[in-house]
Amino acid sequence: MLRRLIWLPLFSAVLLTLSYPIFNLNFLAWFALIPLLIAVRGEKPLEAFFTGYITGVLFFASALYWVSYVAIIGEIVLALYLALYFGLFALGADILLMQFPRPRIRYAFLVSTLWVGLEYIRSHLLTGFGWALLGHTQWENIPILQMADMTGAYGISFLVVFTNALLASKIKKKIKGLVPEPRYLALLVIMLVTVSIYGYFRMDEKFRGDIITVSVVQGNIPQVQKWDEKYADDILKQYVSLTREAAKDKPNLIIWPETSVPGFLETDQKIFDTVSGLAKEVNAYLLVGTPSEATPDRGPYFNSAVLFSNEGTVVKRYDKMHLVPFGEYVPFGDNMFSFVKTRYDMGEDYSPGGDYTIFEVPLELGKGKKVRFGVLICFEDIFPELVAGSVANGADFMVVITNDAWFMKTGAPYQHAQSSVFRAVENRINVVRCANTGYSCFIDQKGRITGSVKDAKGEKIFVPGFATGKVVPLKKETFYFKHGDLFAWACIWVFLFDLTLYFIYNYIKLRRKNWKKSTT
Repeated sequence: MLRRLIWLPLFSAVLLTLSYPIFNLNFLAWFALIPLLIAVRGEKPLEAFFTGYITGVLFFASALYWVSYVAIIGEIVLALYLALYFGLFALGADILLMQFPRPRIRYAFLVSTLWVGLEYIRSHLLTGFGWALLGHTQWENIPILQMADMTGAYGISFLVVFTNALLASKIKKKIKGLVPEPRYLALLVIMLVTVSIYGYFRMDEKFRGDIITVSVVQGNIPQVQKWDEKYADDILKQYVSLTREAAKDKPNLIIWPETSVPGFLETDQKIFDTVSGLAKEVNAYLLVGTPSEATPDRGPYFNSAVLFSNEGTVVKRYDKMHLVPFGEYVPFGDNMFSFVKTRYDMGEDYSPGGDYTIFEVPLELGKGKKVRFGVLICFEDIFPELVAGSVANGADFMVVITNDAWFMKTGAPYQHAQSSVFRAVENRINVVRCANTGYSCFIDQKGRITGSVKDAKGEKIFVPGFATGKVVPLKKETFYFKHGDLFAWACIWVFLFDLTLYFIYNYIKLRRKNWKKSTT
């Protein structure tokens, strides 16, 4: 009993945690769920749910420990909530084991559809939190990663869970080995080889077109200084200095991170003149992150990205559409959670933007041909539909500006970058990331990180600097772009259909049993 309730869930939680940054041992994900799947065998439904829930609490508390740097209570609540999905997974796996006493291919398939369905739900329910999906563990496994252009991250999650389920299928209560029946192993090998072949085929694909040079500036401003007025001049000087250095590479576009401007750009004349004059000085388009004040029809504040031309004029502004709950606004803050707003002095809410904004930058200054890009701010890159929306509106590549300084030197910046890698492959577009303290990098259409900001020792986070990269502003209409999360929805419907058949079958079986009793 102790082994089932503590040691096996703990073992799964540890293996899962090690699969994500900062440890990044992604091969462990292919075995991480085996202890949990063993633990739920023979348990009553409530016990199975509790076993899965414990696994989820342990995993999310350790993988997302960096949330505690912002709010310890927030990390606890988040872990307790996200663990519910592990509990439901274990409960579903237990029900499937009742349906298939001897685990078979069908069992492994349905367990995988259940996992995908739950990941999809948690990525959308209550504004959504599609962070640390199981498929994200394979962000550096480039051949496997390529299938995301059809299924998104969910297809890779399916493949990983399917592998776990098949490997667990022949492990008894007293573990005898990790080798399933030959036919199971053959099917698993065929699936992995097929996916790998597809991946290598896609990796060999050439993306040719016009090239635009882009520089990203990583100011490395400590969070405690960002909104302290006495540091405002120093912060601006840091970005001006790094931008002048980056300009030596003659980029078409230079990017600053989220809220890099130490004030309200559009109403603080000194800041505006400095940024505008800098764009003219370096003769490049300049995209900066800034808070923006209210408009007559909406307010009070926006989290924005503003583009300056090489002539120092404002070209266009994007206002962040998907805000961070309890970070940028309090859900139902005037009603249900008003006490949170008052107790923690969260101040005025930010307002969400309402439109996809597509920016344009000329390939050559003074000439007509332009390339188009969309912007995502902060954690907006964990929502695939936002990228698809920008691409549908004409974006040729995507820019992500963010500030992960809140979370110190942890795995958070790299876990965040995992989402950007998937967005690049799903839509076959370049993604340029610019972060205050890192991870600032360039991601190509195949999900490869081709360059990043780093110091002489190779450190990529919490170092100041800049990086310049070549971006191919070329997109391809992938299956995923055209059909979105069709794969995830298919998994949901397949599982629900099978579950319905199971309950109908058992109902008929029970009625027959009762009828036979009544006639004898």
